[in-house]
Amino acid sequence: MSSLLFGRGIRTHSEDVVYREVTADHRLLSRRLLMKTNRLPRWAERVFPGGMSRSVYIIEDSIVDPVNRTLTTYTWNLNHTTLMSVEERCVFQDSVEQPATTLLKREAWISSNVYGLSRPIQEFGLARFKSNQVKSMKGLEHALSNLQGETPQRLLRDSVKGASEKAKETAKSLASAAAGPQKPQQYV
Repeated sequence: MSSLLFGRGIRTHSEDVVYREVTADHRLLSRRLLMKTNRLPRWAERVFPGGMSRSVYIIEDSIVDPVNRTLTTYTWNLNHTTLMSVEERCVFQDSVEQPATTLLKREAWISSNVYGLSRPIQEFGLARFKSNQVKSMKGLEHALSNLQGETPQRLLRDSVKGASEKAKETAKSLASAAAGPQKPQQYV
């Protein structure tokens, strides 16, 4: 999540469990507070003050439901919400069609309250979210393969890599449009 708000080199400085409970129906509820630091993207360094905090505080709620065999996480940022507010929900569950397979449904809601720049910032956030999914899935596959002591059964396809590159290009063009003066379009 903080990689949406900031750019490269994400570092998690702390993860604290704020709350944990096992409910009567055997679900594990947890709330964690995470603090991550990062640099602003280059385009944002030109737009926002240099003294802006580089720390992002994130809340993560998770629900482990052993009866339905699901893991659901909700995350959102607590600060920098005027710049960009990001909410994310992930649901991991067993596949009915392929019993040894886990399905992941990931959703994000991105908003910005920066007057005059909210739309480009939201589009940048969405493009960054999409490109980060490739890295996230690759990391998850790597972690799971290490746990199982084998190489991943499937590698990310070139089409996913191509989508990531396209999202990066879109993010760069949106960021440059947001940072610089607008020129009228010319049609030939």
